Amino acid sequence: MKPLMPHECPVCHERLDVTGLACPNCQTRIEGRFSVNEFATLPPEQLEILRLFVKTRGNLKEMERILGVSYPTVRARFETLLRVLGYEAAPDADVPGERARVLEQLEKGEISADEAAELLRALKKR
Repeated sequence: MKPLMPHECPVCHERLDVTGLACPNCQTRIEGRFSVNEFATLPPEQLEILRLFVKTRGNLKEMERILGVSYPTVRARFETLLRVLGYEAAPDADVPGERARVLEQLEKGEISADEAAELLRALKKR
């Protein structure tokens, strides 16, 4: 397996530009400045969370089981991924809706009372 493309400069830590592509079959090289999608530049930790999210079809409880961490930890890692991608909502944009979602998950038995309390505390800090 080839190593992952570096996404930041090892000297100044700025984002790197893709300036070349090569065909492994015929050795053709193309040079220029190319855009990459937002997923290509994810740090390894966030890329792994994204892969697991897709693998589990968005089931955070399944991610919790696979990672061996609590639901709030999985949720926090997913929220970090969203922030890194620039997808996070404006602060307090949907706190009432998120509270209702947490309470609904608790009612359905999808999360424990402790997990619900931790999620609700995190919402208060916003």
